[in-house]
Amino acid sequence: MTTTSDTSAEPVMDLFAPEVVADPWGAHAKIREQPTLQIGGFMGGPPMFLAARYEHVRQILTDPRFLCNPLVEDPDADIRNGVFRHLNVSEDLIPWLKNLINASDGEEHARLRKLVSYALTNHRVSKFRPRVEELTSKLLDHLAEITKDGESVDLVQEFCYPLPVTVICELVGVDEQDRAQWRSWSDAMATLNGETLEGEVRATLALARDMLQRRRDNPQDDLITALIQAQAANPGIATDDELVGILFSLVTAGHQTTTYLIGNSVLALLEHPDQLQRLKDEPTLWPQAVRELQRLGPIQYGQPRFATEDVELGGVIVPKGMPIVPMIMAANADPRKFPEPEKLIVDRLSVGSESHLGFGKGIHRCLGQHVAYLEAEVALRGLFTRFPDLHLAVPREEVPWILRPGFTRTKDLPLFLGKPAS
Repeated sequence: MTTTSDTSAEPVMDLFAPEVVADPWGAHAKIREQPTLQIGGFMGGPPMFLAARYEHVRQILTDPRFLCNPLVEDPDADIRNGVFRHLNVSEDLIPWLKNLINASDGEEHARLRKLVSYALTNHRVSKFRPRVEELTSKLLDHLAEITKDGESVDLVQEFCYPLPVTVICELVGVDEQDRAQWRSWSDAMATLNGETLEGEVRATLALARDMLQRRRDNPQDDLITALIQAQAANPGIATDDELVGILFSLVTAGHQTTTYLIGNSVLALLEHPDQLQRLKDEPTLWPQAVRELQRLGPIQYGQPRFATEDVELGGVIVPKGMPIVPMIMAANADPRKFPEPEKLIVDRLSVGSESHLGFGKGIHRCLGQHVAYLEAEVALRGLFTRFPDLHLAVPREEVPWILRPGFTRTKDLPLFLGKPAS
């Protein structure tokens, strides 16, 4: 039975509420198991539908009737603007804080996505595997050195972060001396730190524009140079501001999610020793395992979509122009799609046909998914091969989590790399 929902009703869930942020798995599951779509919101913004069942989330991500931008050209209608205003970010900086590629629709999205997609295909990324393996080996050597006297190590700071940020910076072409600034800006974005965000954005904008000029003067074998050369050959293909926006999108998305994925995965594997043992016995399962780990990890929901017409979904009519949030984590834990979804089963998903929604679906599917899979596979396999007896340095309940809406991730991951003391 389809009903017309009262879109003016009081939201049943604030996605930014402390109790929801503290237990997103439980809170989102409650929404998923309601008989119809529910109304939610965040940061005092407009009411929006919350879609949490797998079939509904998948439809939102693939149905062309749902767009990333509101139907009216009104800054107040764009929910993302409201978030950054809430953080006291200046109006002129807000456009730079959106993921340029994912924040576009239609022909504009196709033009921008095509501009960079060739550089991040599975074939091209696979050729980068030797470099990822080399970087991983060096980081593992570093871990061995700093723990040689039996000290514990924070794996997030010493391994989970350095590998993805180095890989994406090398692929994109961010020079080593510039990477600290990109990290500083990215950290402010990751924690939604309004006190530092504005200054970090302005500094990174200036740096990005300088990077473009440097590559014009001195071309390299990297994505920045390729973008500049494509623009020179066809000046209408992208403006300089769009190139800067692409850099912002790629560098941030290219390392944050992978950092979280690697850290969360180590913890999940330690919590499922039987599955970890399977991977040690059958290392050919690692490509499948990272897909299952991404199903369980770290993205909670995607950016709101807007209905271009009245759409029936989840027992209600979603009115034209109404925002709706695809709750990815809840969908990936939907027992209607994944039996015993709370369990890690390393060969649950097939390579090339994985059904999880952790990287999205449809035209906005994450461009960097192949990079993330490669890094996670190489990093996790290398880590557990080099240090097969690694274990938590603190009780499980003391592992700190970042309580930030949108992502579920470890803040620190204290480990001992050798055998537990008898």
